[in-house]
Amino acid sequence: MKKLSLLLSLLFTGCVGIPENVKPVNNFDVHRYLGKWYEIARLDHSFERGLTRVSAEYTLREDGGLNVVNRGYSAEKNKWKEAVGKAYFVEEPSKGYLKVSFFGPFYGSYVIMDLDHDNYQYSLVCGPDKSYLWILSRTPAMQTEVKDRLVAKAAALGFDPSKLIYVTQD
Repeated sequence: MKKLSLLLSLLFTGCVGIPENVKPVNNFDVHRYLGKWYEIARLDHSFERGLTRVSAEYTLREDGGLNVVNRGYSAEKNKWKEAVGKAYFVEEPSKGYLKVSFFGPFYGSYVIMDLDHDNYQYSLVCGPDKSYLWILSRTPAMQTEVKDRLVAKAAALGFDPSKLIYVTQD
């Protein structure tokens, strides 16, 4: 767990920014975003490598930020890995642009670039550059047409969809 937190921090050190051509969603409602999200797809990084059943859970902090708990299962080690962090809005809370930290004072971007504004059932998120990308859902499975639309949007913004890892949630 400490190793996972350290790796997350090292990868995100000082990386608060928005990739070129990416725009955070407006009219964001943090209260509707709270709760559990399942990772449907991601670009590979060492801090999640080999993990299945990955999820993120968001709760409010007393200081106005969010608590973040990321979990995933390592079949190789036959155990769960968990990283606990915190997130804060970079700009106004109505914009889906946050900074997240899993270790000390170092933050990385969490940019929500697509969101189901009607029901908050899916989200397309990136980090500070185009090597970080996640497709998230409120359920362990996502409708194919929604997933395909999010992948196409990511590709149009310059992300490489051929490198996406589709996460097993069973």
